[in-house]
Amino acid sequence: MMSLLNYRLRLTLSDSRVLVGQMLAFDKHMNLVLSDCQEFRQLKNKRVKTTAGTSASEFKRTLGLVVLRGENIVSISVDGPPPASVSEQQQRAKAAQMQQGPGLGRPAGRGIPMVPPPGAPVPPGLAGPVRGVGGPAPQMMMPRGPPPGFAPPPPPGPGFARPPPPGMPGQPPMMPPPGWNPSMRPPPPGMMPPG
Repeated sequence: MMSLLNYRLRLTLSDSRVLVGQMLAFDKHMNLVLSDCQEFRQLKNKRVKTTAGTSASEFKRTLGLVVLRGENIVSISVDGPPPASVSEQQQRAKAAQMQQGPGLGRPAGRGIPMVPPPGAPVPPGLAGPVRGVGGPAPQMMMPRGPPPGFAPPPPPGPGFARPPPPGMPGQPPMMPPPGWNPSMRPPPPGMMPPG
């Protein structure tokens, strides 16, 4: 089945319909995906009598993209080769119209310096670092002094804590609980006091 991919196939179904389309895919159950599919159906006309009995007329219907269940397929035959794709035809037409020039292949990539041809100017943007690429400019990273009108607070005196900023309430000083003796310490966690 792999050799039939993209070929135009003619499939006969169990209800005597015939489908013609390009096979795009299949699976282990013989389910098929057909593109540009057309359905041909033979309908018997009972009103017109011929020497062979009743006459049959063929109706054609365009379906487009079809997913076909494998158990409905009775027979498969090749109707035509894979169609040449539009892109291949366009590429061949462009190649025929293009003129051959004095092209020259050169290695390029990471670690290989890009050398312009002799006498040619260096393309803009390749002469050195580009502004805005790779981080801020070095002038932006230099430390600057305080903004105008800014005065740092005076240092606190010896033994005093710095006062809280304006608008923020100060924290009350920490006071020992009543009856606390500095020589008496609590036992470590998990230990029972003597007693």
